[in-house]
Parts: sequence; structure tokens; C-alpha cells
Amino acid sequence: METWNAREKKLVKMTPRTYVLFNLIINGLAPWGIYEWLSHSMSSVLALTIATLVPLTDNLVHLIRHKKLDVFGALMLFTFLLTLVLVSMGGNEKILLIRESLITGSVGLIFLGSLLLKRPLMYYLVLRFLAIEGFADNWKYPYFRYVLRLMTFVWGIVLVMESVVRVIIVNHLSTSQFLAISNFVLYGFIGAAILWTMVYRKKSARRLEQIKLHIV
Repeated sequence: METWNAREKKLVKMTPRTYVLFNLIINGLAPWGIYEWLSHSMSSVLALTIATLVPLTDNLVHLIRHKKLDVFGALMLFTFLLTLVLVSMGGNEKILLIRESLITGSVGLIFLGSLLLKRPLMYYLVLRFLAIEGFADNWKYPYFRYVLRLMTFVWGIVLVMESVVRVIIVNHLSTSQFLAISNFVLYGFIGAAILWTMVYRKKSARRLEQIKLHIV
């Protein structure tokens, strides 16, 4: 029977970088572009509903073709649906100011919740985008499983903390003050998580290779 990796390689006849870009466009930029375009001629709720059909259609096609849910696409679809719910709640100023953080916090909870599953969310995201040779086979090593669970935990905590911090400061600062520093909070947390991931990934990759050599 054809494996998941084999099906993915057949589907992706492009470089990993192009593949990532394609997925970001389909599940991220295209919906937002459609929303921005339509929001000038119709209500925000209706425009966002139409825009959400793009990642929804992509998820359905992937599910039909592979009998598996596309984790990244499903994650993006979740953020759009959550945004739709928040927009439909009306124009409450504080909700509008922290809407991004409510989404990142929810995604963070998904990361943490995936730790209860057989494989954490980070496993599927790496498998989806990096196309590392032999990646899935490494799951048999306890250290490899530990690394992916730790990465999932760290990203979950960072996203939740970012959300909590911005919710706190929105209640203690004026709107202009919040707008002045909110992006520094968002990109500060995300930037720190990315930097930690890059450093830890290199360190853990070397450790894993040493473990493999020792076992052999």
C-alpha cells in the first residue's frame, strides 16, 4: 500500500520552498485578499464567509484525494472561522484590538491539546512542509518524539502567553498606546519562538544523529 510520504511526493512536483509558498497563498493570502476586495462592497461577515470558502475547498479536495485531513489547511481554516465568529460579534473596540491574539491563543491551545494525541501537531507541520528524508521513520526514536513534543509545547505556550499579555495590556492602556506596542508584543513572542526553534532544531538534529550511530 502506498505510504503517506509517497503520496505527498507524488502530489508535490515542486521544490519545498515553492510548495510552502503555494500553501500559504491558498490557505492564507488568497482568502485575505478576497476578503479585502469584497469588504468594500458588502458586509464584513459576508465577505469573510466567501473568503473562507477558499481554504475550506482546499481542505475538502485534500481530504477526498488522500483520505487524510491536511493539518496546516485545517489550522488556517480554523483561524478564518474563528475570525468570522469574532467579526460577527460586532464592533466592540476591545474585541477588535485583541482579535489577532484571540486567534493565536486558540491556535496555541490546539498545539498544547495535540500533546494528548499519538503524534503532536509539530510532527504533521514538519512532515507537511520540510520534506526531510526519513523524517517519519525517526518516530521510532524516543529522543525524536521528545523533541517534537517539546517543540509543540513551547510553541503552544508562546502563542498562549502572547494572547494573555495582549489581553492584559489592552485593559490597562489607551487604544493609541496599545496600537503602538501591540505589534512589538506579537512579533517579539513569535520571533523568540522562531529563534529558539532554529537553534534547538540544529542541536537536536546533531544529538539524534549521535543516537543513531550509537544504536547502529
